Amino acid sequence: MDPRQERALDLTRRRFFGLSARSLSGAVGTLGLAAALGRERALALGLPALDAPGGLHRPAKAKRVVYLHMEGAPSQLDLYDWKPALAERFAEELPDSIRGGQRLTGMTSGQARFPCAPSLFRFERAANRADGVYLSELVPHTARVASELCFVHSMHTEAINHEPAITFFQTGHQQPGRPSFGAWASYGLGSENQDLPSFVVLITQGFGNMQALSARFWGAAFLPSQHQGVRLRTGADAVLHLQDPPGVTRSDRRAFLDLVARLNEREAARSLDPEVRARVAQGELAYRMQASVPSLMDLSGEPQSTFDLYGAEARQPGTFAASCLLARRLLERGVRFVQLYLRGWDQHTNLPAELRQQCAAADRAQAALVTDLKQRGLLDETLVLCAGEFGRTVYCQGDLTRENYGRDHHPRCFTVWLAGGGIAPGITYGKTDDWGYNIVADPVDVHDLHATLLHLLGADHERLTYRHQGRDFRLTDVFGRVVPGILA
Repeated sequence: MDPRQERALDLTRRRFFGLSARSLSGAVGTLGLAAALGRERALALGLPALDAPGGLHRPAKAKRVVYLHMEGAPSQLDLYDWKPALAERFAEELPDSIRGGQRLTGMTSGQARFPCAPSLFRFERAANRADGVYLSELVPHTARVASELCFVHSMHTEAINHEPAITFFQTGHQQPGRPSFGAWASYGLGSENQDLPSFVVLITQGFGNMQALSARFWGAAFLPSQHQGVRLRTGADAVLHLQDPPGVTRSDRRAFLDLVARLNEREAARSLDPEVRARVAQGELAYRMQASVPSLMDLSGEPQSTFDLYGAEARQPGTFAASCLLARRLLERGVRFVQLYLRGWDQHTNLPAELRQQCAAADRAQAALVTDLKQRGLLDETLVLCAGEFGRTVYCQGDLTRENYGRDHHPRCFTVWLAGGGIAPGITYGKTDDWGYNIVADPVDVHDLHATLLHLLGADHERLTYRHQGRDFRLTDVFGRVVPGILA
C-alpha cells in the first residue's frame, strides 16, 4: 500500500481521538497541531490554543520575534567588544599562541604578517543595569537603550565563510535544505492574524561589499510551505503578483480561487498529499492580503512623534529605518516572526569609512525599534535579536595604517545583542581575551542561541520536531542547550 494512503487510513476519527495530547505533541508539536486544528477543536482535545498562555511545551515569555540580521558580519571590535589594551599593540604580530593554528580564509591565509589593528573609534561607558557596558561612538543611539539590551560577547560558530555561516545562523545547519528559524517558529506557534503571513522578511541594501541573499534563508524546506517567509518589497507591489491584473475584479478573483480550491480538494483526496491543501490555504491568505497589505504599508496614520523617533529616513521605502518601523507594525498585527536583513557589513578593507555608513543606517533605527516596542507595551513579549553570521579578526587584512584597515572573517568569537521577551535586560554575558580573539568565559554557540530563543517562546528545542525521510528533524539538530545566564 502507498505509505501516504496507509497513514491517512490510520488517522480515522476513532484513532485520532484515542491519541493522547502527549503523543500528538511528540509527533508534530502541540501548537503546530493547534494551528492546523483551530482554536475550538484544539481546546476540545485538551491542547493549548494559539492564544492560550501555556505556551508550546512550557509557559512562554515571548509571543513573537524580530530578528535583525546584519549580513556580512559587523566588527565586534569596533562596535561592542572594547579592548583598550590593543591600543598599545598597534601593528604587533598576532602571537601564534593566540591564533592557535586557527583555520583562516583564503583571503588572509597567504599574508606574510598578521598585524594587530586596534579600533580607530572611541568607546564610552553606557549605563545598563549592571556595571555599565563600553560601546563604540558609532552606536550612540544603541548606547542610550543599553539598559534594555543583553550583550553576548562569547558567540562562536564553526563556519568561516559567508554562505555556510549565514545558512547556519538561519537554519541551524551549514548545508542547504533545512527550515529556517522563522519557519520553525511559524510551525510551532501558528499565526495570530489570519490576514497576514506568520513570517515576514524585509531586506535593506547597505554599502560596500554585499553577499548574496538566497530565499532559502527564510524558506520552509520540508515543513509545510505556509510556514516559509513572505518577503515584503519596497516598490509599488509589496508582494509580487499579489494584485489582480487589469480587468480582473474582486469577484472574478474569488470565483477563480473557489474553482481552484475545488480542483485541489479532488487532488488532495486522490493523492493524500498535505502540500496540496497547504497551497489552497496560501491562495486564501493571498486573497486576504490584498486588503491587509496596503493598509500595513500606508504610514500616513503614523504621528510625527514616530518619525522623530526613527528619523526622517523612516518615510523612505527601502531604508532600514522604514523596515524597523514596518516591523513594529507587523508585530502589532500579530505576525509571529519578522526578519530584517541589512546588507553590507563585510569590511575586508576600508573598514572605518564603510562602517560609519553602515552604522549611520542601523544605529538610530534599531534603537528606535526597541524604544517603540517598550513604549507600546510590546517589548516584554517580543524577542529582539541583532546578530551577524560571525565576527571580524583583530589582525588587519591588507595594508594597515593609523587611519585605515580591514578585517577578515572570525568565527571564534563575536558579539550579538538581545532584548525583551524574557531576556535579562541591561547585562553583558561571556568574555573574550585581551586580543579579542578567543573566548575565555561562557561560550555560546549558534545551537545554544536557537535553543534559548525557542525556550523563551515556550518550546523545548528537543521536542519541536518534524519527521522527514524517516528522521525527526529539529532546528538545533542534535545539539544545543538553553543558556540560563541570559534569562530574566
